[in-house]
Amino acid sequence: MWIPSKLTRPGRLHNAIVRPRVLELLQQAPCYKLVLLRSPAGYGKTTMAAQWLAEKPNVGWYNLDESDNDSYRFINYFIQVLNNATGNSCLQSQALIEKRQYSSLHSLFGEIFAELTNNVHQSYLVFDDYHFITNEDIHQAMRFFIKHMPDNITVVITSRSNPPLGTANLRVRDLMIEINDRNLAFDLEETTRFFNLRMKEDIDESTADKVRNYAEGWASALQLIAVQAQQCNKPIQQSLHCMNEFNHSHLWDYLAEEVFDSADSDIQNFLMQCSILDNFNDQLIYAVTGRDDALNMLDNLSKFGLFLSIDSVDEHWYRFHYLFSEFLNHQRLLHMPHQEAQLQSKAANAWLTHNRPLQALQHAKRSKDPQLCAHIMQEHGWHMFNSGELSTLEKAIDELDTEQLYQTAKLPLLRAWLAQSQHRFNDVGDLLSEAKTELNKRNITLSTQEKGQVSALRAQVAINQGNPEEALNLAELALSQIDNNDFRSRIVGTSVIGEVNHVLGRLDRALPMMQQTEKLARQYQVYHHVLWALIQQSEILLAQGYTQASFELQDQAFKVIQEHHFQQVPLHEHLLRGRAQILWCWNRLDEAEQTAFKGIDVLADQESLHLHSYSMLTRIALGRGELDKAGRFVKKIEELLLESNYHVDWSANASFSLLLYWQASNDTSAIHNWLVQTEQPQDANNHFNQLQWRNIARAQIACDRLDDARQTLTLLQQQAIEHKLVTDNNRNLIVESVLYIKQENETMARDKLKQALALTNQTGMVGNFIIDGASINTLLEKLVNKTQIGDLERHRALQLLKEIGNKQRSRAVHFDEDFVNQLVNHKNIPELIRTSPLTQREWQVLNLIYSGFSNEQIAQELDVAGTTIKTHIRNLYQKLNIANRKEAIETAENLLRLMGY
Repeated sequence: MWIPSKLTRPGRLHNAIVRPRVLELLQQAPCYKLVLLRSPAGYGKTTMAAQWLAEKPNVGWYNLDESDNDSYRFINYFIQVLNNATGNSCLQSQALIEKRQYSSLHSLFGEIFAELTNNVHQSYLVFDDYHFITNEDIHQAMRFFIKHMPDNITVVITSRSNPPLGTANLRVRDLMIEINDRNLAFDLEETTRFFNLRMKEDIDESTADKVRNYAEGWASALQLIAVQAQQCNKPIQQSLHCMNEFNHSHLWDYLAEEVFDSADSDIQNFLMQCSILDNFNDQLIYAVTGRDDALNMLDNLSKFGLFLSIDSVDEHWYRFHYLFSEFLNHQRLLHMPHQEAQLQSKAANAWLTHNRPLQALQHAKRSKDPQLCAHIMQEHGWHMFNSGELSTLEKAIDELDTEQLYQTAKLPLLRAWLAQSQHRFNDVGDLLSEAKTELNKRNITLSTQEKGQVSALRAQVAINQGNPEEALNLAELALSQIDNNDFRSRIVGTSVIGEVNHVLGRLDRALPMMQQTEKLARQYQVYHHVLWALIQQSEILLAQGYTQASFELQDQAFKVIQEHHFQQVPLHEHLLRGRAQILWCWNRLDEAEQTAFKGIDVLADQESLHLHSYSMLTRIALGRGELDKAGRFVKKIEELLLESNYHVDWSANASFSLLLYWQASNDTSAIHNWLVQTEQPQDANNHFNQLQWRNIARAQIACDRLDDARQTLTLLQQQAIEHKLVTDNNRNLIVESVLYIKQENETMARDKLKQALALTNQTGMVGNFIIDGASINTLLEKLVNKTQIGDLERHRALQLLKEIGNKQRSRAVHFDEDFVNQLVNHKNIPELIRTSPLTQREWQVLNLIYSGFSNEQIAQELDVAGTTIKTHIRNLYQKLNIANRKEAIETAENLLRLMGY
């Protein structure tokens, strides 16, 4: 008696998504004998087959289970499937089967093939869940059938394991289409459609990508996530804000029922032991499980679809699907908790034999064996340091108790080097002092080599504490104490000497020392110091006026970050800071803004280090005339300055932005208060002291202390010229011109401005002219009109006048609601404005057009789509009877003039 459901193909699920990407792989199926959909449970094999065959008429479907291993039962259902697919072509064979009038399945197939000659239609025979079949007689019969069946029949098999049906031969002869778990895993576009079909609110691409990566495209996991979100009645974005909130119990139940419970206890134990490792080969598995047949077991697991993937590069390495690995970890901790520490220790020692100390350390920490952790770091800590595993290494050291940490000087010094490499120089000094005390307690004496390391570290601390002479002495001492094999101390010592020369304004000495630092660091593959040396060289070249060369060195530094995965280290933010500075100087404000925000992202959890980025964002906003936005950034700067103590390099940069903001908002009182309280450096022989003294001069000019400003600028220029600080000389000349303009000494102001323009041919400075555009604008126009400058300078001046004009328009225009109300009620308002009133949004768009914003920038500023902005622009053009941006700007100027601006 037939069970109808075993011969019924599933209907399309009401919420199944169409997957053209996979369907395309099946288009040529009639040309192939076998279509094999093979993957672990829950990847949608059956759904995919049903979707593909939904519209095809000649399909026979057989839903298999364990009971179908009986040969007679199997062949009875088989002939029904065949007749369903071929319009009852094999009725005689069916009668033979019912009467059991056949000697073997092979002989029976001879009769079947004879009857199939009457079938002219392309037909499909589907055997769903073929992994349930273990009867070798059935396998032999199916191999025989597939080999000899007519060309107009295609067999379709879904299976979790590789069926023993001669697939290797079919694959070689190109007679089989194989769809595996990699094909069936949902991609980003499919994941998005999957959730949008199930949820009330559409999922954004970022969340979809996060979920897809978490589930590795596994359809069943995606379904359970969607169900949980529906049950919680939350948007998927909110429900999955943290993946730890995902209720794993349903997933564990599914994997237990569908996969784990069907395996015998030996395989279950093996799986749980293997799951201690994130990825593994047979040697690691042997070390953990002690099984001589580890490789054979892995091969069998891979064949039987137990969520085991083979590495795409090295076929001897394996890993479990992430969620299956989580499940196995759960099972291991539930069923064999007494073995956990031992398994973790075995895994740690196994990784050490593969020279993979990072993985070994992770397992040693999980084994809660601090002595093993200490041993790994004693023996392999520097290897991990050089590999960039700074955070992991530092956390592990911090977890050691005092006795484990101070067994020798090696780990305390390593801890200090870790702080130094991440530029926490205040911590370095404290760590060295603590180490000295603890080692003395234990009568541990430093070797000369170790003393050299301490000297190098103390030299780095001294330079960052503003003690260049002490830093120089310590660096030279370090180089005398260490041998050539201690490349790290030699690199730091050389670097410190370069920094000292940089700070003291000896740029011609600083640059070759930093080049030597880079060479040494590359030679010994210490890429943190390569990055540091490139950044320092870039800053030196910028100070010397070689802006383009500085920019190109930054490109090299970004390449080091990309190649060695330094995206989240503080030096990345330092590099972005320098890049934003150059982009701002070139008036490439959009790129500078993106770079500044990226700097904040890099150090997202270290808010005190965001000062440079907010300072830059303030200047960018001021450059666009966005005073309100600049004010918001200024508040962040003021908060950070109150919360932390900063080196003058940082505070001077922040003060520059504050002064510009106060000038733009006419807050002379704030400028005066700053001037009274601010730090006055002893000299101006480096770029940050130059900046601070230039801030002071700018504040003195704003407060009408013009004689003091003159003295300040004289000091600045003397030291800028003496130390060949070309870029600072360029900036100082602009401020000098502003001073002489205020003193109504046009001759001297013009002379300084001409010098600044000439020097800009080398430096490329633009931004520093624009910030003082209101003061120098008229004088620039005179220089251009009277042809008192060369062609190159004239071209530069014309470019500056255009940019200054854009900025001044940005500052002047405030088409807010109050201004518009006054405008439309003005007695002389043009009739066109009255009869075709603009909406408030259209006034905002006109404001931003006048301010020099592009369509893309307007859309970003108003947080709307670009197409929406185009619609607004088209509407206001029609209402104002204008044709282009030039006419829009002229209209805005006329309206402002009408209102007395």
